[in-house]
Amino acid sequence: MITTNVDHCFQKAGIDRDRLFYTQGDYGLFQSTNAGNRRTYENEEWIMQGMEAQGFMRNAAGKFEATQSSLLKMEIPADLIPKCPDDGAEMTMNLRSDDKFVEDEGWHKASAAYLDFLKMHAGQHVLFLEIGVGGNTPVIIKYPFWQMTNDNENAVYACLNYSEACCPRQIEDRSIVIAGDSGEVIKQLLL
Repeated sequence: MITTNVDHCFQKAGIDRDRLFYTQGDYGLFQSTNAGNRRTYENEEWIMQGMEAQGFMRNAAGKFEATQSSLLKMEIPADLIPKCPDDGAEMTMNLRSDDKFVEDEGWHKASAAYLDFLKMHAGQHVLFLEIGVGGNTPVIIKYPFWQMTNDNENAVYACLNYSEACCPRQIEDRSIVIAGDSGEVIKQLLL
């Protein structure tokens, strides 16, 4: 799976991280603000401490919620500002927003696995399934899927998108384009 989503929801849904190529980063990771440090760091423990420090309480299911008796601080104590365990610099989200984005060992491994998958299946019957890809970064998923479908006569392109469901004329005879809420459409397909 290739994704431009950085919200960590694939992992939270149980998708094996080894099957994901999260090209634009992952909110479940921090990186040092020191540009020389090319590592990422899991941040779940810090996030949980930050939620508790603001006054959020865990419910019976272990989920954080604001209770009526909770006074939310909307800030964290200075000692909870995350610092890099390796270089002591402040941390930031692992998000491609400038030239300091960290493509760590996991990122490169995922990129190589994705490219290997494409090479191994070149010319074969392939479904390029695009769900909810918008216009912000079409050069990462949308345009390559169109090109790979065009170049492989055995390929089919499928697009499921609420408001941007389309395909080029060159591949429309091998495309399935569905405009709609992806969650609802998938539920209907599973019935």
